[in-house]
Amino acid sequence: MSATPDSNATSLENAIAQTAELALERVSSAREAIGKVIFGQEKVVEEVMVTLMAGGHGLLVGVPGLAKTKLVDTLGVVLGLDARRVQFTPDLMPADILGSEIMEEGEGGRRAFRFVRGPIFAQLLMADEINRASPRTQSALLQSMQEYHVTVAGERHDLPRPFHVLATQNPLEQEGTYPLPEAQLDRFLMQIDVTYPDRAAERRILIETTGENDARARAAMTVEELMMVQRLVRRLPVGDSVVDAILDLVRSARPGDGDAALTKHISWGPGPRAAQSLMLATRARALVDGRLAPSIDDVRALAEPILKHRMALTFSARAEGETISGVIARLAARLG
Repeated sequence: MSATPDSNATSLENAIAQTAELALERVSSAREAIGKVIFGQEKVVEEVMVTLMAGGHGLLVGVPGLAKTKLVDTLGVVLGLDARRVQFTPDLMPADILGSEIMEEGEGGRRAFRFVRGPIFAQLLMADEINRASPRTQSALLQSMQEYHVTVAGERHDLPRPFHVLATQNPLEQEGTYPLPEAQLDRFLMQIDVTYPDRAAERRILIETTGENDARARAAMTVEELMMVQRLVRRLPVGDSVVDAILDLVRSARPGDGDAALTKHISWGPGPRAAQSLMLATRARALVDGRLAPSIDDVRALAEPILKHRMALTFSARAEGETISGVIARLAARLG
Protein backbone atom coordinates (compact mmCIF):
# COMPACT_ATOMS: atom_id res chain seq x y z
CA MET A 1 0.00 0.00 0.00
CA SER A 2 1.51 3.31 -1.10
CA ALA A 3 2.05 6.16 1.34
CA THR A 4 -0.37 9.07 1.23
CA PRO A 5 0.83 12.67 0.70
CA ASP A 6 -0.13 13.48 4.31
CA SER A 7 1.99 10.62 5.68
CA ASN A 8 4.93 11.65 3.48
CA ALA A 9 4.68 15.22 4.77
CA THR A 10 4.52 13.97 8.36
CA SER A 11 7.60 11.78 7.82
CA LEU A 12 9.49 14.74 6.36
CA GLU A 13 8.52 16.96 9.29
CA ASN A 14 9.62 14.27 11.74
CA ALA A 15 12.96 13.93 9.95
CA ILE A 16 13.52 17.69 10.05
CA ALA A 17 12.58 17.79 13.74
CA GLN A 18 15.07 15.00 14.52
CA THR A 19 17.78 16.78 12.56
CA ALA A 20 17.03 20.05 14.35
CA GLU A 21 17.15 18.36 17.75
CA LEU A 22 20.53 16.78 16.96
CA ALA A 23 21.85 20.07 15.56
CA LEU A 24 20.84 22.02 18.68
CA GLU A 25 22.54 19.41 20.87
CA ARG A 26 25.78 19.47 18.87
CA VAL A 27 25.93 23.27 18.64
CA SER A 28 25.38 23.56 22.38
CA SER A 29 28.17 21.03 23.06
CA ALA A 30 30.55 22.89 20.74
CA ARG A 31 29.84 26.22 22.38
CA GLU A 32 30.41 24.71 25.82
CA ALA A 33 33.70 23.12 24.71
CA ILE A 34 34.97 26.44 23.34
CA GLY A 35 33.97 28.22 26.56
CA LYS A 36 36.26 25.92 28.57
CA VAL A 37 39.28 27.19 26.65
CA ILE A 38 38.37 30.78 25.68
CA PHE A 39 37.37 32.98 28.63
CA GLY A 40 35.55 36.30 28.68
CA GLN A 41 34.75 36.46 24.97
CA GLU A 42 31.21 35.10 24.89
CA LYS A 43 30.00 37.55 22.25
CA VAL A 44 33.02 36.88 20.04
CA VAL A 45 32.55 33.11 20.37
CA GLU A 46 28.87 33.46 19.47
CA GLU A 47 29.61 35.57 16.39
CA VAL A 48 32.34 33.22 15.17
CA MET A 49 30.00 30.24 15.69
CA VAL A 50 27.27 32.06 13.77
CA THR A 51 29.72 32.76 10.93
CA LEU A 52 30.73 29.11 10.60
CA MET A 53 27.21 27.71 11.03
CA ALA A 54 26.08 30.07 8.26
CA GLY A 55 28.86 28.73 6.03
CA GLY A 56 30.74 32.03 5.83
CA HIS A 57 34.10 33.64 6.48
CA GLY A 58 34.99 35.92 9.38
CA LEU A 59 37.35 38.86 9.93
CA LEU A 60 38.49 39.14 13.56
CA VAL A 61 39.72 42.62 14.42
CA GLY A 62 41.51 43.28 17.70
CA VAL A 63 44.78 44.35 19.26
CA PRO A 64 47.44 41.70 19.95
CA GLY A 65 47.07 39.36 22.91
CA LEU A 66 43.30 38.84 22.90
CA ALA A 67 43.41 35.12 22.02
CA LYS A 68 42.31 35.50 18.40
CA THR A 69 44.76 32.85 17.20
CA LYS A 70 43.91 30.54 20.09
CA LEU A 71 40.20 30.89 19.29
CA VAL A 72 40.71 29.79 15.70
CA ASP A 73 42.90 26.87 16.77
CA THR A 74 40.24 25.86 19.31
CA LEU A 75 37.49 26.01 16.68
CA GLY A 76 39.43 23.67 14.42
CA VAL A 77 39.65 21.05 17.18
CA VAL A 78 36.11 21.49 18.54
CA LEU A 79 34.44 21.34 15.11
CA GLY A 80 36.67 18.55 13.79
CA LEU A 81 38.01 20.64 10.92
CA ASP A 82 41.32 20.27 9.12
CA ALA A 83 42.80 23.64 10.11
CA ARG A 84 45.92 25.38 8.83
CA ARG A 85 47.49 28.71 9.67
CA VAL A 86 49.30 31.16 7.39
CA GLN A 87 51.22 34.09 8.88
CA PHE A 88 50.77 36.94 6.41
CA THR A 89 53.90 39.02 5.88
CA PRO A 90 54.91 41.65 3.29
CA ASP A 91 57.05 39.12 1.37
CA LEU A 92 54.34 36.43 1.18
CA MET A 93 53.50 35.50 -2.42
CA PRO A 94 50.21 34.13 -3.84
CA ALA A 95 51.89 30.78 -4.57
CA ASP A 96 52.73 30.48 -0.87
CA ILE A 97 48.97 30.26 -0.22
CA LEU A 98 47.52 28.64 -3.34
CA GLY A 99 50.35 26.30 -4.26
CA SER A 100 52.41 26.03 -7.43
CA GLU A 101 53.38 23.71 -10.25
CA ILE A 102 56.73 21.96 -10.17
CA MET A 103 58.42 20.04 -12.93
CA GLU A 104 59.14 16.39 -12.27
CA GLU A 105 61.10 13.93 -14.32
CA GLY A 106 59.58 10.49 -14.55
CA GLU A 107 60.63 7.18 -16.01
CA GLY A 108 62.31 7.43 -19.37
CA GLY A 109 63.29 11.03 -18.76
CA ARG A 110 59.77 12.28 -19.45
CA ARG A 111 59.07 15.60 -17.76
CA ALA A 112 55.69 16.82 -16.53
CA PHE A 113 54.28 19.46 -14.25
CA ARG A 114 52.70 18.45 -10.94
CA PHE A 115 50.59 20.78 -8.83
CA VAL A 116 51.67 21.02 -5.20
CA ARG A 117 48.80 22.22 -3.05
CA GLY A 118 49.26 25.19 -0.75
CA PRO A 119 47.84 25.67 2.75
CA ILE A 120 44.58 27.06 1.35
CA PHE A 121 43.52 23.44 0.75
CA ALA A 122 42.13 23.12 4.25
CA GLN A 123 38.67 23.20 5.76
CA LEU A 124 39.58 26.07 8.08
CA LEU A 125 42.27 28.54 7.00
CA MET A 126 43.54 31.05 9.52
CA ALA A 127 44.95 34.09 7.73
CA ASP A 128 46.90 35.68 10.58
CA GLU A 129 47.43 39.46 10.29
CA ILE A 130 46.00 39.46 6.77
CA ASN A 131 46.58 43.20 6.31
CA ARG A 132 50.37 42.74 6.48
CA ALA A 133 50.45 41.04 3.06
CA SER A 134 50.54 42.96 -0.20
CA PRO A 135 47.31 43.53 -2.15
CA ARG A 136 48.51 41.00 -4.74
CA THR A 137 48.68 38.28 -2.10
CA GLN A 138 45.45 39.36 -0.41
CA SER A 139 43.66 39.03 -3.74
CA ALA A 140 44.74 35.37 -3.95
CA LEU A 141 41.96 34.66 -1.45
CA LEU A 142 39.23 36.45 -3.42
CA GLN A 143 38.31 33.63 -5.80
CA SER A 144 38.54 30.93 -3.16
CA MET A 145 36.31 32.75 -0.65
CA GLN A 146 33.49 33.20 -3.14
CA GLU A 147 33.77 30.32 -5.60
CA TYR A 148 35.42 27.63 -3.41
CA HIS A 149 38.07 26.79 -5.97
CA VAL A 150 41.35 28.27 -7.18
CA THR A 151 42.84 28.56 -10.64
CA VAL A 152 46.56 27.97 -11.08
CA ALA A 153 48.18 27.97 -14.53
CA GLY A 154 44.71 27.86 -16.08
CA GLU A 155 43.67 24.74 -14.20
CA ARG A 156 40.81 24.66 -11.71
CA HIS A 157 41.40 23.04 -8.31
CA ASP A 158 38.42 22.56 -6.00
CA LEU A 159 38.81 23.30 -2.30
CA PRO A 160 37.69 20.95 0.49
CA ARG A 161 34.17 21.30 1.83
CA PRO A 162 33.37 22.92 4.09
CA PHE A 163 35.84 25.75 3.50
CA HIS A 164 36.14 28.72 5.82
CA VAL A 165 38.58 31.58 6.17
CA LEU A 166 39.02 33.24 9.55
CA ALA A 167 41.35 36.19 9.16
CA THR A 168 42.79 38.33 11.93
CA GLN A 169 43.66 41.97 11.64
CA ASN A 170 45.30 44.50 13.96
CA PRO A 171 43.18 47.70 14.04
CA LEU A 172 46.15 49.88 14.97
CA GLU A 173 47.63 51.90 12.13
CA GLN A 174 51.17 50.67 11.71
CA GLU A 175 53.80 50.86 9.00
CA GLY A 176 53.89 47.89 6.67
CA THR A 177 50.15 47.23 6.55
CA TYR A 178 47.85 47.30 3.53
CA PRO A 179 44.13 47.99 3.99
CA LEU A 180 41.90 45.25 2.58
CA PRO A 181 40.11 46.27 -0.64
CA GLU A 182 36.34 46.70 -0.48
CA ALA A 183 35.74 43.71 -2.79
CA GLN A 184 37.56 41.41 -0.39
CA LEU A 185 35.95 42.86 2.72
CA ASP A 186 32.57 42.08 1.17
CA ARG A 187 33.52 38.39 1.02
CA PHE A 188 33.60 38.23 4.81
CA LEU A 189 30.21 37.40 6.27
CA MET A 190 31.05 39.30 9.46
CA GLN A 191 33.61 41.65 10.96
CA ILE A 192 34.02 40.46 14.53
CA ASP A 193 35.51 43.01 16.91
CA VAL A 194 37.56 41.35 19.67
CA THR A 195 37.68 43.62 22.72
CA TYR A 196 39.35 43.44 26.13
CA PRO A 197 37.82 40.99 28.65
CA ASP A 198 36.19 42.31 31.82
CA ARG A 199 37.98 42.11 35.18
CA ALA A 200 36.38 38.83 36.28
CA ALA A 201 37.24 37.11 32.99
CA GLU A 202 40.79 38.43 33.03
CA ARG A 203 41.21 37.16 36.61
CA ARG A 204 40.11 33.71 35.44
CA ILE A 205 42.57 33.91 32.55
CA LEU A 206 45.40 34.71 34.96
CA ILE A 207 44.58 31.79 37.24
CA GLU A 208 43.76 29.11 34.68
CA THR A 209 46.37 29.78 31.98
CA THR A 210 49.53 30.37 33.99
CA GLY A 211 49.57 27.14 35.97
CA GLU A 212 51.06 23.76 35.22
CA ASN A 213 47.93 22.45 33.50
CA ASP A 214 46.40 24.46 30.67
CA ALA A 215 42.89 23.78 29.37
CA ARG A 216 42.86 21.94 26.05
CA ALA A 217 40.14 21.88 23.43
CA ARG A 218 38.24 18.67 22.74
CA ALA A 219 36.22 17.64 19.72
CA ALA A 220 32.47 18.22 20.07
CA MET A 221 31.37 17.91 16.44
CA THR A 222 32.42 16.12 13.28
CA VAL A 223 32.74 17.68 9.84
CA GLU A 224 29.62 15.80 8.74
CA GLU A 225 27.64 17.18 11.69
CA LEU A 226 28.84 20.73 10.93
CA MET A 227 27.69 20.41 7.33
CA MET A 228 24.38 19.00 8.56
CA VAL A 229 23.94 22.12 10.71
CA GLN A 230 24.84 24.36 7.76
CA ARG A 231 22.20 22.68 5.61
CA LEU A 232 19.65 23.04 8.40
CA VAL A 233 20.39 26.77 8.68
CA ARG A 234 19.30 27.23 5.06
CA ARG A 235 16.05 25.34 5.75
CA LEU A 236 14.96 27.26 8.85
CA PRO A 237 11.80 29.32 8.27
CA VAL A 238 12.09 33.11 8.28
CA GLY A 239 8.99 35.19 8.94
CA ASP A 240 7.96 38.05 6.67
CA SER A 241 8.56 40.56 9.46
CA VAL A 242 12.21 39.44 9.73
CA VAL A 243 12.70 39.53 5.95
CA ASP A 244 11.26 43.05 5.85
CA ALA A 245 13.50 44.11 8.76
CA ILE A 246 16.57 42.85 6.87
CA LEU A 247 15.55 44.72 3.73
CA ASP A 248 14.72 47.89 5.68
CA LEU A 249 18.08 47.84 7.46
CA VAL A 250 20.28 47.16 4.43
CA ARG A 251 18.47 49.55 2.12
CA SER A 252 18.40 52.33 4.71
CA ALA A 253 22.21 52.10 4.95
CA ARG A 254 22.65 53.19 1.32
CA PRO A 255 23.05 56.81 0.24
CA GLY A 256 19.80 58.14 -1.19
CA ASP A 257 17.63 55.23 0.01
CA GLY A 258 17.05 55.88 3.71
CA ASP A 259 16.47 58.82 6.01
CA ALA A 260 18.38 61.78 4.58
CA ALA A 261 19.42 62.87 8.09
CA LEU A 262 21.41 59.62 8.43
CA THR A 263 22.36 58.74 4.85
CA LYS A 264 24.02 62.12 4.36
CA HIS A 265 26.85 60.71 6.49
CA ILE A 266 27.29 57.59 4.28
CA SER A 267 29.72 57.62 1.36
CA TRP A 268 28.80 54.13 0.11
CA GLY A 269 26.68 51.38 1.58
CA PRO A 270 26.06 47.62 1.57
CA GLY A 271 24.98 45.68 -1.50
CA PRO A 272 22.66 42.68 -1.87
CA ARG A 273 25.36 40.33 -0.53
CA ALA A 274 24.99 42.08 2.84
CA ALA A 275 21.27 41.23 2.88
CA GLN A 276 22.06 37.61 1.96
CA SER A 277 24.63 37.46 4.75
CA LEU A 278 22.19 38.91 7.25
CA MET A 279 19.51 36.42 6.22
CA LEU A 280 21.82 33.45 6.81
CA ALA A 281 23.36 34.88 9.98
CA THR A 282 20.00 35.52 11.67
CA ARG A 283 19.04 31.88 11.10
CA ALA A 284 22.40 30.67 12.41
CA ARG A 285 22.22 32.93 15.48
CA ALA A 286 18.82 31.53 16.35
CA LEU A 287 20.25 28.01 16.14
CA VAL A 288 23.32 28.89 18.22
CA ASP A 289 20.96 30.33 20.85
CA GLY A 290 18.84 27.16 20.86
CA ARG A 291 15.96 28.43 18.70
CA LEU A 292 14.58 27.28 15.35
CA ALA A 293 13.26 30.60 14.07
CA PRO A 294 15.05 33.97 13.86
CA SER A 295 13.56 37.19 15.20
CA ILE A 296 13.98 40.92 14.64
CA ASP A 297 16.19 40.94 17.73
CA ASP A 298 18.64 38.75 15.80
CA VAL A 299 18.66 41.32 12.99
CA ARG A 300 19.42 44.12 15.46
CA ALA A 301 22.17 42.12 17.17
CA LEU A 302 23.88 41.28 13.87
CA ALA A 303 23.48 44.66 12.19
CA GLU A 304 26.91 45.99 13.16
CA PRO A 305 29.09 42.90 12.44
CA ILE A 306 27.34 42.35 9.11
CA LEU A 307 27.32 45.96 7.88
CA LYS A 308 30.34 47.60 9.51
CA HIS A 309 32.90 46.52 6.90
CA ARG A 310 30.50 47.14 4.02
CA MET A 311 30.03 50.87 4.59
CA ALA A 312 32.08 54.05 4.62
CA LEU A 313 31.38 57.51 6.01
CA THR A 314 31.90 60.76 4.16
CA PHE A 315 34.86 62.93 5.05
CA SER A 316 32.57 65.57 6.57
CA ALA A 317 30.86 62.94 8.75
CA ARG A 318 34.20 61.76 10.11
CA ALA A 319 35.22 65.35 10.74
CA GLU A 320 32.04 65.83 12.78
CA GLY A 321 32.91 62.82 14.94
CA GLU A 322 30.43 60.36 13.43
CA THR A 323 31.29 56.65 13.49
CA ILE A 324 30.03 53.73 11.43
CA SER A 325 29.00 51.93 14.62
CA GLY A 326 26.95 54.94 15.71
CA VAL A 327 25.17 55.25 12.36
CA ILE A 328 24.37 51.51 12.26
CA ALA A 329 23.06 51.61 15.84
CA ARG A 330 20.63 54.37 14.90
CA LEU A 331 19.50 52.47 11.81
CA ALA A 332 18.98 49.26 13.80
CA ALA A 333 17.05 51.11 16.51
CA ARG A 334 14.37 51.98 13.92
CA LEU A 335 13.54 48.33 13.19
CA GLY A 336 10.37 46.71 14.43
